[in-house]
Amino acid sequence: MSLNQPISDFKNKNIWLIGASSGIGAACAKWFFAQGANLVLSARRTEPLEALAKGVSNSAYIVPIDVCDQQSIAQASKEVLTHLKRIDLLLFVSGVYEPVQANTLNYLTAKKMIDTNLLGPISVLEQLLPTFLAQQSGHIAIVGSVAGYSGLPKSLVYGPTKAAILNFAESLYMDLSPQGIGVHVICPGFVSTPATAINDFKMPALISADEAAKCIGQGLINGDFEIHFPKAFTFIMKTLRILPSSWYFKIVEKGMKKIDY
Repeated sequence: MSLNQPISDFKNKNIWLIGASSGIGAACAKWFFAQGANLVLSARRTEPLEALAKGVSNSAYIVPIDVCDQQSIAQASKEVLTHLKRIDLLLFVSGVYEPVQANTLNYLTAKKMIDTNLLGPISVLEQLLPTFLAQQSGHIAIVGSVAGYSGLPKSLVYGPTKAAILNFAESLYMDLSPQGIGVHVICPGFVSTPATAINDFKMPALISADEAAKCIGQGLINGDFEIHFPKAFTFIMKTLRILPSSWYFKIVEKGMKKIDY
């Protein structure tokens, strides 16, 4: 059963894609362009967006945004709404990942991840929710992570930001679903991107950014609330989260040894 209204066709749909400069975001831009969507591409750096747009579509509209800056968010939102008039899909895939353990924990690194991964989408939605509510339609999709399911090594700050996004999306769904607005949370496993390239261990069930983009598109087509992939990996992580803590810690410790974590 679909928790959201399925999106049967992306042709001529107005999509604002935030975090489109690289990785999953850039792959999503290519995928949605191929479906005939009208895209606004946003990120902090415009050069990669211009190169991306030149390679896939002459109709791409580029709006720079710093999701950690309130003024930048307000200006970008105003420009996007003026350009598109209405938004069929807000796709927020901007994010920051840095491996953090107890011996490397520091405030500035934590603040950077919290500001980008959690407060970023909240700040953007502060600007856009009046439009969505006036439309009584549209979809909001925010990137989370399987790291938000439960605690993991080297995810001392990143994991909590994604756990918060899961909780935020669930609450947002309860508020917006009765208004005809779809809410989706995207929970990837390991995806080959510049962000994950810094990992110093063998990442299990690693997929490409292009594969991730297809999974996101299919999840939206299905009307899924939680779009998680690759399922062979995410179902394992979902199962682990419901185990007693003593079991969970032992299984994770054993698994980390297998992949030289």
